[in-house]
Amino acid sequence: MRYTLLLHYPEMSADELGPEGMAEGMREFDEYAKAIQSAGILRSAEVLQPSAVTTTVTAPDGTLRVQDGPFADTKEQLGGSFVIEVADLDEAIAWAARAPSVGWGPVEIRPTATRFVDGAWTPFVG
Repeated sequence: MRYTLLLHYPEMSADELGPEGMAEGMREFDEYAKAIQSAGILRSAEVLQPSAVTTTVTAPDGTLRVQDGPFADTKEQLGGSFVIEVADLDEAIAWAARAPSVGWGPVEIRPTATRFVDGAWTPFVG
């Protein structure tokens, strides 16, 4: 099964974290990513830029609306993701539990339904 681990947590600037906090966070995420990679299950990983540079587009009535910032106003923001391919949900939960950010906010585990491969959408069969 392929799952995306969506990491949500409060955003803090480099100034708020301080040099030591920033270095510690980077070290923890580096170790986590390397552990997933060493296990042979990592398909992709991304850390997102702050929500302040987000642009959201909607067209509920057919008219395109462009909004600066995230659509949802919450304390936690989507900060990054890891796409992993594991045997089952239990294994995905075990990896999500190891995410450095799990103590700061939720890690959403979402299974892949379809993928765009070789020019076509295909059901993911894991």
